[in-house]
Amino acid sequence: MAYVITDTCVSCGACAAECPVNAISEGDGKYVIDADTCIDCGTCAATCPTGAIEG
Repeated sequence: MAYVITDTCVSCGACAAECPVNAISEGDGKYVIDADTCIDCGTCAATCPTGAIEG
C-alpha cells in the first residue's frame, strides 16, 4: 500500500523534493501521494519534519 500524507502536513515540500519517482505533488492545503506511482520506499516518511506521512 502506498504512503499517505495526513492532515498534519504543513506543505513544506521536503517530501516531494526527496521522492525518487516524483509521486508527490502539491494538493489543496497539503501535499498528496499518487498511489499508482508510489514505490513504497519510505524516503518521504523519513524526510517529513512533522511526521505527517504514514505507510
